[in-house]
Amino acid sequence: MSAGADMPVVPPPEWRFRRTFHPAALFHELWEARALVWTLAEREIRIRYKQAILGFAWAVVTPLVLMVAFTLFRKAAKIDTGPVPYPLFTFIALIPWTFFSTSVAQGGLSLINNVPLLNKVYCPREVFPTASVVVAGIDSLISVAVLGLLFLRYGFMPKPTSIWIPAILPIQIVFTLGVTLVVSAVIVYLRDLRHALPLILQMGLFVTPVAFPLDVVPRQFRHLYVALDPLAAVIDGYRRTVLLGRPPSLSLLAIAAVSSSVFLAGGYAAFKRLETGIADVA
Repeated sequence: MSAGADMPVVPPPEWRFRRTFHPAALFHELWEARALVWTLAEREIRIRYKQAILGFAWAVVTPLVLMVAFTLFRKAAKIDTGPVPYPLFTFIALIPWTFFSTSVAQGGLSLINNVPLLNKVYCPREVFPTASVVVAGIDSLISVAVLGLLFLRYGFMPKPTSIWIPAILPIQIVFTLGVTLVVSAVIVYLRDLRHALPLILQMGLFVTPVAFPLDVVPRQFRHLYVALDPLAAVIDGYRRTVLLGRPPSLSLLAIAAVSSSVFLAGGYAAFKRLETGIADVA
């Protein structure tokens, strides 16, 4: 090639970097870092509740306040919950919603808040948002204890069909982890999302069937609604099995399971694609 010849604008294909992923290797690496996940989760809990007068009670303040607010406005909305007391109807939905919103809100900022550690220590970057999901799970366990007190308060006991919970819970966790992963990576590159995230979560609270039953959604749109928001099927499943003594809608759960898996696979793939530049941009 002569000295005056123009160099190609686009590099040859063999020069391009293509990152390949091996799911088994990624899972093994994350499993090897499980101790770090627990350490980060413990540190986050200590920081969150350090010198707080109410301590771990703050884990249930948000769902309790929302339960009271929804109960006060229930008559204006004319929401029928049948034999189930409305505070129980809303609180059992607020547990998975608070788990999701806390995971996304805290996990979305986990990479930005750990920049010094990112630049000094190599580890799978997904341990940071995963630790936030673990912390949100611990808060949810405290909320479940409060739910037990509400059952005693209203003389309303969980139904035997509650044995379905282990089949519903993984859908909730998978969906939450998938969304948290993609938000935590995108927010590093798009800082405006940091300010928009609380508003998005607030809107999500009102479009998710927390204050109202899933039956409000027209039947012809219900499957699409659940595909876009798998938490709708999760919340409906908890209400059916724990409060009403009925099995969950298997068709809705199946859609939610597939949708949640897509969210996790897509979110994890997006996270790993963006991971290479996180330390530099953050």
